[in-house]
Parts: sequence; C-alpha cells; structure tokens
Amino acid sequence: MFELITLPYGSKDLEPVISAQTLSFHHGKHLQGYVDNLNKLLPGSGMEADSLELIVCKASGGMFNNAGQILNHNLYFTQFCKGGSPLKDGFLKSQIVKQWGSVEEFQKEFVAKGVGLFGSGWVWLSAKKDGSLVITQEPGAENPITEGLKPLLTFDVWEHAYYLDYQNRRAAQLEALWQIVDWSVIEERYAKNW
Repeated sequence: MFELITLPYGSKDLEPVISAQTLSFHHGKHLQGYVDNLNKLLPGSGMEADSLELIVCKASGGMFNNAGQILNHNLYFTQFCKGGSPLKDGFLKSQIVKQWGSVEEFQKEFVAKGVGLFGSGWVWLSAKKDGSLVITQEPGAENPITEGLKPLLTFDVWEHAYYLDYQNRRAAQLEALWQIVDWSVIEERYAKNW
C-alpha cells in the first residue's frame, strides 16, 4: 500500500509562487485521491509488492493513471524548496549548456514546451542512458520512465496545479516555478546510477 508523501517544507514556504491554499488542495486532496484510488485497485492485481515505477511501466487504465500521477507528483513536490537553490557548476549544468547554449535558453524551451502542451499533463527534463538530456511533453499521467528515460525535473501543467494562484496564466506559473526549484535535488537525480 502507498502513502501520501510528507512535504519537505512548510505549507507557506513556497509562497508566493505556490500558495498554501494551492498546496493544500494539490497535495492534500488531489495527490491523496490518487493514493487512495491506487490502493483500492492494487488487491488482486499481481502488483501489490511492486514499486511505483514498476507499476507505471507495467499497468494500464485506472491503475496506470493513478500510479503515474503519484509518481509524477512525488517527483514534482520533492524538487522544490523555500527560495530555491542555484544550479551549481557540475555535470548537469555542463550538459544543459552543451545542449542548449545556456541555462536561460534551456528554461525558455522548457517553459515553451509546458505552455504548448494541449490540455493536461507534464513537461519534463529527463536523461538518456548516455547522460544526454531531453525535454518532453507528457499528456495525462504519462512519465518518461515508460520511454526508458530517467526523469529529473517536471512542471505540472494540470490546471489544479496553478488555477487558484494564476487562473488561466499557465506561462506565468511556469516562469515563476524556477524561483523555487531545488537544483541540488535535480543534480542528485542526474548523478544517481540507473
């Protein structure tokens, strides 16, 4: 059985980028709902002992949707911190600069992909097995691990992630999220072995 993750920051620590009210609904209600739904679907599925990642790679239908949303949200919520942290010189920054020319150009393309995703879903920075990086748009509950990629950074473009704070201004929300990204978490994800 899966449990709702504990946030690594206080309810007001991400303000004004993400309000305490949005965090309460997004984490405490939406994510809790996915956890509850998946736990109801697990008995008798043959996947009761599987990791979330394995379920996402094996499942379909409602089980996939709920497991995917838990995995996506867990990665999303744990990549932020109060005030953010800088992207330090190192392997990840070097790869971003190598592929996009600058961190700013990478962020510009990342936001554009998030804005350009029709409907609900996620925009991701992921690593290939050779260490190169790719930005993908994933609709619904999709996650890059189903394509053999290692997810590093994601912005949620489902309206429940931002509507209370930004209404229909998806681009404004995506731009603001850079202020709270904990790059040390993203760097650690990139550095971990496959």
